[in-house]
Amino acid sequence: MPSGDDIADASAADTDTSEKVGVYICHCGGNISDHVDVEKVAENIKNLPGVCKVHTNSFMCSDPGQELIEKDIKSGAINRVVVASCAPSLHETTFRGAIKRAEMNPYLYEHANIREQVSWVHDGDPATSKASVLVEAAIEKAKGLEPLDPIRVEAKRHVTIVGGGIAGMRASIDLVKQGFSVAIIEKSPFIGGQAAKLDQLHPSLESAKDLIYELFTAISKEESIEIHTNAEMSSFNGYIGNFEYTITKTPFEAGGKSHGQFVEGLGVFIKDTQKESTEISIKTGAIIMATGFDTYTPAKGEFGFNDLEGVTTLQQFILDYKHAETKDGILYLNNRKINRIAFIHCVGSRQIPGIHKPAEDGSLNEYCSRTCCTATLQAAGRIKRTCPNTDVFDYYRDIRTYGRFQEDIYDDASEKGILFFRYEPDSQPEITANTDGRFPINIKVKDVLTFNEELETDVDLVVLATGMVPNTITSMVEMMKLPVGADKFLQEVHPKLRPVEVANTGILLAGTCQAPMDITEACAAAQAASVKTAALLGKGFVELDPFVAQVNPDLCKGHGECIKVCPVNNAITIETTAEVNPALCTGCGICTAVCPENAIDVKGWSLKEYVKMVDAILAA
Repeated sequence: MPSGDDIADASAADTDTSEKVGVYICHCGGNISDHVDVEKVAENIKNLPGVCKVHTNSFMCSDPGQELIEKDIKSGAINRVVVASCAPSLHETTFRGAIKRAEMNPYLYEHANIREQVSWVHDGDPATSKASVLVEAAIEKAKGLEPLDPIRVEAKRHVTIVGGGIAGMRASIDLVKQGFSVAIIEKSPFIGGQAAKLDQLHPSLESAKDLIYELFTAISKEESIEIHTNAEMSSFNGYIGNFEYTITKTPFEAGGKSHGQFVEGLGVFIKDTQKESTEISIKTGAIIMATGFDTYTPAKGEFGFNDLEGVTTLQQFILDYKHAETKDGILYLNNRKINRIAFIHCVGSRQIPGIHKPAEDGSLNEYCSRTCCTATLQAAGRIKRTCPNTDVFDYYRDIRTYGRFQEDIYDDASEKGILFFRYEPDSQPEITANTDGRFPINIKVKDVLTFNEELETDVDLVVLATGMVPNTITSMVEMMKLPVGADKFLQEVHPKLRPVEVANTGILLAGTCQAPMDITEACAAAQAASVKTAALLGKGFVELDPFVAQVNPDLCKGHGECIKVCPVNNAITIETTAEVNPALCTGCGICTAVCPENAIDVKGWSLKEYVKMVDAILAA
């Protein structure tokens, strides 16, 4: 496979035009070239007017691929660039960077998507023909591109973190170390989040309480960190570098709690002396969402929950276990002797349409909550270590101990004599009251490990390993127009290339508001968000892409149709004619379509450029 073949140069093209286009076609390691004849595409477009260089390459996004572009620009052979490869959302920034390094305007570049739009949906001659047409259209657009300058806006060195859990505290400490002021907005009177409901953490067996205290102590020493508890966001506007929002704070009776006191299951109490509700306006440069998660609450009767006294959740069990006793090697929990205990995995996670009952809104939690298996096995193993005469049973669909050292927990549980049963999702364990025997609960299951033999076990206690669900932040989602995935967690731009950013520039994600994570992963995500925030705001200004609406004042009559359809508040205002705030405009182009005077265009995507592309497609 070629690594950088030069198919055409200036001598093979019409060079009478001032636009000299270089075309770079990617094999994408076979993703494209297995279905598209890349060399034929290059041959098809090499003699088009304005085309001066044509290269093919195994991976255009690689350093050698980018160096092809830089070399041609520096030699003066080209002054426009077309890259035909994967989706522009993946490597548009990569190629702009290469163009900028060669000291050419990075916006004199057009991208043709011949992977997602061609090779992944077509094959053979039809794929090659379509790829050729898309590249030709991109060439026509590139010839009409004009140099653009990024939009520069001043940026405040202040960051707001929504949520005072582990991720929020971790991010605030990292940001202060980099010279930023931070405001933490927490809706409860406590900080620590869901970690306050845990006991020992894997793999260090460190106390969750100690970890929370350590972070709280670090925060308390920083004058640049403000903590607003009992606070919720009530209004929001602005753009990256210059957001402004209002929080509403409500009073809370301390009830004898002192500032900095750890309250089991709730976190560290933050004393607030206010006596009545107040509103506070805050200006900030960026916002990190660290709103965390909640645990799934089983429906009444689900695995006997709320029907049978001996059925509880893993989260509640962990809280109760802190006060458990051991007598003769047997567990005593809440003054009850537990000779036998059973754990059931995947409660509220990995739900399957047609098998599991949907929630009231019709939704199912089809994702894996990831942390439940390890947490369940850790709890089960701890019982066997401290209460060896209590029998432990584990009912699972699959064991997913995915993290570092976590498989050791599974091995340890097996070695300690925990008995495992595997069930299929359409044949879940049946939990019923046992009126005959000395154990109050009966579990019946078809065990896959014994070739679907139906087995029955009597136990004292059933613990349901409930999964993670996102916290309810509907008002903020609507107010801030935050993207939400099908799983109802906040949605990042790209899981690999932009893993902690949302589509709204200046708003980032930290921890379990984005997806189920353990504490280590949540802290890593928080640190990634803090580093990205520092990179965005660190210069004191932010440069934004210039693809925004522009108004021709000679044509605009001030009808106001553009304001009616604009999805961003205050992005367009009208006095005599329409004016666009480039920092707020997202370049969606809706205003262009509704303007009766054709007075609005989007920079870099004008109607004139669209016409050229369509003409090229029709001519082919």
